[in-house]
Amino acid sequence: MAPLRIDVISVIPGFFDSPLQHGLLAIARKKEYAEIHLHNLHDYGLGRYKQVDDTPFGGGAGMIIRPEPVFSCMEKLLAEREYDAVIFPTPDGKRFDQPLANRLSRTKSLMFLCGHYKGVDERIRQMLVTMDVSVGDVVVSGGEIPSLLMMDAIVRLIPGVIGDGESALTDSFQTGILDCAWYTRPAEFRGMAVPEVLMSGHHRKIEIWRHENALQRTRERRPDLLDKAVFEE
Repeated sequence: MAPLRIDVISVIPGFFDSPLQHGLLAIARKKEYAEIHLHNLHDYGLGRYKQVDDTPFGGGAGMIIRPEPVFSCMEKLLAEREYDAVIFPTPDGKRFDQPLANRLSRTKSLMFLCGHYKGVDERIRQMLVTMDVSVGDVVVSGGEIPSLLMMDAIVRLIPGVIGDGESALTDSFQTGILDCAWYTRPAEFRGMAVPEVLMSGHHRKIEIWRHENALQRTRERRPDLLDKAVFEE
């Protein structure tokens, strides 16, 4: 199976150096389940100083990424291959969730355009972006952090990346609800004991306990998830 190819366009590609050398993304690259290529938008900038931004028409605070550098970079990449999605992290996009991560993990190639400053020229979004995605109702300094979050969520679902493939399939949100509580040794710690059923060896009872515990946690912490949850018989 060919690795998932991910291209990332950013004005600060060095931001990704450490995350790509450690943790799950590094493992996926080493095992050749994913290829992640970084592209410095300044390489396509204008003039002597490789300008990529300018003041907004109509006035206002902040700077806007110009269309010319982005079009030059993205059109070069698009001429080399087709992309299943060109993703732009933005607060006004579709909410990123586990079903979307599952779907994107089965693709062959993805592109992330990391916004910066106040935003990007709207014509970039109209002509080049195919998927506007939000990771939450919050604003951060650029698209690099949301892109990393999405890449990690996507890549970890590729079969073989995680040693225990079942682990990813039992995470929170895979069935629409939160995960249950988990315990390990010692059986008692500072007066807090592990539920006896988890040490019983009775797999069916353990399965029932975990399901009920997951439901309880969801009711308490994210009751909004219960209306659209998928339950197994």
